[in-house]
Amino acid sequence: MSQVLYIAWEICVKKTLIAVGILVFSLSSAQAQKITGAGATFPYPIYSKWFSEYSAAHPGVEINYQSIGSGGGIRQVSAGLVDFGASDAVMTDEQLAASKSKLIHIPTVLGAVVPIFNVSGVNDIKFSPDVLADIFLGKIDNWNSARIAKDNPGVNLPNQKITVVHRSDGSGTTYIFTDYLSKISSDWAGGPGKGASPAWPTGVGGKGNEGVAGLVRQLPGAIGYVELIYALQNKITFGEVKNAAGNWERASIEGVTEAAASVKQIPADYRVSITNAPGKDAYPISSFTWLLIPVHAADPAKGKVIKDLLSWIVTSGESEVTALSYAPLPKNVAEKVLKTIYSLQ
Repeated sequence: MSQVLYIAWEICVKKTLIAVGILVFSLSSAQAQKITGAGATFPYPIYSKWFSEYSAAHPGVEINYQSIGSGGGIRQVSAGLVDFGASDAVMTDEQLAASKSKLIHIPTVLGAVVPIFNVSGVNDIKFSPDVLADIFLGKIDNWNSARIAKDNPGVNLPNQKITVVHRSDGSGTTYIFTDYLSKISSDWAGGPGKGASPAWPTGVGGKGNEGVAGLVRQLPGAIGYVELIYALQNKITFGEVKNAAGNWERASIEGVTEAAASVKQIPADYRVSITNAPGKDAYPISSFTWLLIPVHAADPAKGKVIKDLLSWIVTSGESEVTALSYAPLPKNVAEKVLKTIYSLQ
């Protein structure tokens, strides 16, 4: 090979290597993304697992999710402070209109909110809807109340003051619980009403599902409400609730699934309530939980990663949810959600 040809060949090779290097660097930069999210504590156990697994399978992708409550998640994603939010409470029309970017609700899993209690020597208590509402209204304030005893024949209920424990932060778990109470109690509906931060008539507040679970464990005679996984993880007893069909139900994946099946038509924006569902074995305090995703990502590279993450959740992550006592999306809902994810830009 002549010297001139060799020099030309060497230059060509160097240019090719530089081009390849630039391409590799560009691809790595596109894949190396730090994604931030904040919101609901209700789905934190499964989100923590999903985000860790996804990051491990996608080197360079780091997902930082802060479990700060649904109210905080809505505020932060609406202000553009995080790449996505998470909530167990659907955003109102006013909240959506006030958001810095157009947001869409992406349902991820379903779960149950359970009434937890700390009553010495008692491992199971049945709660009829009106009794549960009146306990949280402060109208029933002792565990040996005749109304509680009526639903629990043979249970040795003590003469002990009831201490109500509720969330102190803006909470989707609270929204689910008060959405249920508003459906079954006119006094609740006309009083505190449903919401993430109602004016509680009585009780003490704990931050997050973790805080409520911790306070109920510490306070003799306490009653509170948490997502099922927190009751199981903290080994706290929780009661059965009478459903709309008149049957006593202990929270279960099957009961949550039946509650979801009661929704025959999922709205296009996925904002739907399934509390007090009509199914024979439906668990009455069930709900979807949602990720709040900007339709048009401020950073296209991050938007691409989030879109891929959401697709992975629906196609692969759903298979892991029952191990943490969540119910997966029904097949028809999952198919609908995937189409929505693919439409994101």
